[in-house]
Amino acid sequence: MLNIALVAGGDLQAIPKHFDLYCGIDRGSLFVIEENLPLTYAVGDFDSVSESELSRIKMRAKHMVQSPAEKNDTDTELALKTVFGDYPEAEVTIFGAFGGRLDHLLANLYLPSNPDLKPFMSQISLVDQQNHVQFRPSGCHLIHQVEGMTYVSFMTTGQNPLTIKGAKYDLTSSNYFEKKIYSSNEFIGQPIEVSVDSDDIIIIQSRDRS
Repeated sequence: MLNIALVAGGDLQAIPKHFDLYCGIDRGSLFVIEENLPLTYAVGDFDSVSESELSRIKMRAKHMVQSPAEKNDTDTELALKTVFGDYPEAEVTIFGAFGGRLDHLLANLYLPSNPDLKPFMSQISLVDQQNHVQFRPSGCHLIHQVEGMTYVSFMTTGQNPLTIKGAKYDLTSSNYFEKKIYSSNEFIGQPIEVSVDSDDIIIIQSRDRS
């Protein structure tokens, strides 16, 4: 299984060096270069870099995908479509998806709402030092605890009832209450079963800032 790192322009720290390919998203491309990692893809409209920085990115990128600023996709969506177009079976981890503009954060949390990305949602993770976000389609899924994460939260993209079993706080038909996000749940030494009849599921594992 090919593992690809996508590096966006939000808050960034050191990126692990075990990935097979690295894709820079707009200004994230500079971070890949500065970390001395191979820049296989550079994708975006590059409106957040200077002309000299853009020239540097073009020199280092194996594949350069520059789009106009006026487009229907975010730069992150365009990057995902690019890598999945070439590697449809890949597992993709996105760094730098948090800590920047709030609209970018929300767009990243709702990536599966893009019809072209929906088939790949289970292959996408959003990661930083405090958070690990996954996506699952409708149905029943086992969610395993990510090492180092303390809490787990669940939300759906619609209004259909969510079921949570095997967690510290279960949610079933006997105690159901409606919320947009069921936050601050915890693992109890076993995977958590989460299900919804329709809609997509967003799983957020997190920990407090140290």
